[in-house]
Amino acid sequence: MPRDMAQLAKMVVDMATGDAPSEPISTKNPAAVALGKLGGAKGGKARAANMTKKQRTEAAKKAARARWHSELL
Repeated sequence: MPRDMAQLAKMVVDMATGDAPSEPISTKNPAAVALGKLGGAKGGKARAANMTKKQRTEAAKKAARARWHSELL
């Protein structure tokens, strides 16, 4: 979403007239995106496989505390 009012207005007009691109233009490097997906897909499972049951329990408790703390603020 553009922050500049002129660009935003042009985007709205393009969408209304059907001239807008069908998918948003990405400025991300496709190779970096692919690498990120590879690591992200296996990261949590690999980390959990290397942890003991006690470590997994502590990590889960810490995550739950963080979630509930942010909701209480």
